[in-house]
Amino acid sequence: MLNYLSWEGIQAGLFHRKRWVRGLTLFALCLVATVPVGATIGLLGALYGGGLLIALATAYVMLRVPLSGLVVLVGVICLLPFAALPFNIGFTPTILDLVLIGLFFVWVCRVAMHKDGDFMADSPTGAVLVFLGLSVVSFIAGLSHAALTANVIRHFAEILMSVTLFVLVINSVRTVKQLQIVVVALIAGGFIAALVGIVLYYLPTTLTVRILSALSRFGYPTGSEVLRYVEDNTDLALRATSTSVDPNVLGGMLIFASVLTTAQALARKPIIPRGWLFAALGTMMLCMLLTYSRGSFLGLLAALFFLAVLRYPRLLLIGLLLVVLIAVLPFTRYYVEHMMEAFLMEDLATQMRLGEYKDAFILIGRYPWFGVGFAGTPDIDTYIGVSSVYLLIGEEMGMVGLTSFIVTALIFLVNFFKAQARCLRDSMLDPLLLGTCLAVLGALVGGLVDHYLFNLDFPHAAALLWLTMGLGTVSMRLALAERRATPTISS
Repeated sequence: MLNYLSWEGIQAGLFHRKRWVRGLTLFALCLVATVPVGATIGLLGALYGGGLLIALATAYVMLRVPLSGLVVLVGVICLLPFAALPFNIGFTPTILDLVLIGLFFVWVCRVAMHKDGDFMADSPTGAVLVFLGLSVVSFIAGLSHAALTANVIRHFAEILMSVTLFVLVINSVRTVKQLQIVVVALIAGGFIAALVGIVLYYLPTTLTVRILSALSRFGYPTGSEVLRYVEDNTDLALRATSTSVDPNVLGGMLIFASVLTTAQALARKPIIPRGWLFAALGTMMLCMLLTYSRGSFLGLLAALFFLAVLRYPRLLLIGLLLVVLIAVLPFTRYYVEHMMEAFLMEDLATQMRLGEYKDAFILIGRYPWFGVGFAGTPDIDTYIGVSSVYLLIGEEMGMVGLTSFIVTALIFLVNFFKAQARCLRDSMLDPLLLGTCLAVLGALVGGLVDHYLFNLDFPHAAALLWLTMGLGTVSMRLALAERRATPTISS
């Protein structure tokens, strides 16, 4: 009641018939708003004080508008995935940690208060929860031979939250409008990240190093380490990283954004003006090439191939022309040679991958059921780490965990192929369904030769996978509901 009376008093003052009363009320409001802001910045400085105020404002919006938390999460994943807070509590928490914790806090509170209606458990929720449980089993079992540290606990908690994000998404995103908002955020985040990556790539290297080193206050690397080259050889081509540190991780993120953008650009009813979509797509494609991430490029090609086969056959011709152009243009010749070296297994990176695969099979062969966990290996001659998400899961969780992951992915993809055949072709849901589900398919193909989708060092990439899988599941639910409603409407 006090708050209501206070607001009534403020309104009365702002709309009072006397000018001096209105002015005094406005002055008092400005004073109340600016004194805490000024005090915060004065005590903590412009950077940390401003950051705290932005964090508080973001937290308030997330509490009032739950969907905004997913938008903030997308922004962090695309633009500042490794940004850490400037203090240590046994480990250094990241912005991603805070956003994930905030998301789950708001969601649990809403579930407890029955704000969102019935709990949704669309397929493959059961398989996701089984995979989640098996990861906990492997983690606990692995502690018998590896020390438990604060960083291991934090990274594993991030992975758990990332996988559970699937359940949060299918319960938080319930309408077409909400789905569109998150998809637009993914497209915008991917475009901005790609644009930043291109700009930093073509700037003088000294200036690029200086700009990226400025992120060191947020835990990013500094100096020449911010530049990445093919095979880590400065005599070879520079690779675009944007703010993702690792070019392969940037390429993986661009798979999701590029597929979503392509599906919208070719749709009858895009949610963004088509001209903007093609501009964003061109930027993402160029940045993808500049990452020299062959696994990401193959994943993107696989997703676009299925998009063409399922909906847009003309895309096959366009894709063929683009491949021919890439093969014959002078400034893409090195990229083609780099790709061919992988197929012929001639370059150092590919040979190192083959060595990793051999070591991974040895480790999985010794611990085939539940793996060695996430903290370390029991044998001095083995290690956790291989450039394949599937073999990495096999190392950490054994064949049981790997089978669970593959079954989960297969259930999702089978559901998609069934749903897309029944989806209305002129519906706004059609490109949303195709974009989200084929983005997951492309990432899973890229994961054959990259590890970031389930790597403790890249929790944001795991979060992006399960977030998009959740969006794909929501799009199936909405598309099938729309299809069921159509005969009733027409009759």
